[in-house]
Amino acid sequence: MEPVRRIVTGHDDRGRAVVVSDAPVPPLTLSLMPGFETIELWHTDDTPAMPDRLGEPGAPRYFPPTGGTVFRVVTFPPDATGVPAADLDLTAAFDEAVAKVPDLVERLEPDAPGMHTTDTVDYAVVMDGEIDLELDDGATVSVGAGSVVVQRGTRHGWRNRTDRPVRVAFVLVGATPAG
Repeated sequence: MEPVRRIVTGHDDRGRAVVVSDAPVPPLTLSLMPGFETIELWHTDDTPAMPDRLGEPGAPRYFPPTGGTVFRVVTFPPDATGVPAADLDLTAAFDEAVAKVPDLVERLEPDAPGMHTTDTVDYAVVMDGEIDLELDDGATVSVGAGSVVVQRGTRHGWRNRTDRPVRVAFVLVGATPAG
């Protein structure tokens, strides 16, 4: 897949709008999930405030805190190819995943691979390809390029049953947890 270019604007010392950075963002990969890439573009930890508290590049955690946001692009490999190599050191690969995306790993359900529930409202835009959104009861909805999903804190998983990678842009907004 093509690299994602991040262009960030800001203000110069005279208050004029300027580009403060313009560069491709390298993907984060995991040995445990071959072909999976997440490109961490931007995050906020709470409501942005002008002019100084407008967020930072990357994402220090996979899911935002209450009132925070995360913006990322994820590449999902085909389900048939996204399995670890037979000789992979699973302990080391799991440790790597915990180090890189700890709050993602802790949300994934061991008995239902890929299924998870988060305290977020997620806006997902399929940029390229087609992917299935699986919900609690096993029902799936096929989502193609240009389609949008508004994921409202429900249990779900993403399934790429095609033969090519799928790219999805996500904006996650941290919600107040239930209870």
